[in-house]
Amino acid sequence: MDIKSLAKGAAAGAAVGMAFCALTETAPSKKMSIKRDANKTLKAANSLWDDIKSLMM
Repeated sequence: MDIKSLAKGAAAGAAVGMAFCALTETAPSKKMSIKRDANKTLKAANSLWDDIKSLMM
């Protein structure tokens, strides 16, 4: 598994998701909820990535 490809895919997915959220007409409270969920997901992915890196070293 190529790490750069994984990072590019995750970044592209996040960018597409945020663009979709920005372009759709949802209530402001719903947008904040989506942003909060996205932030939690990114933090969890970062934690998982750190754990994987520590296992490899």
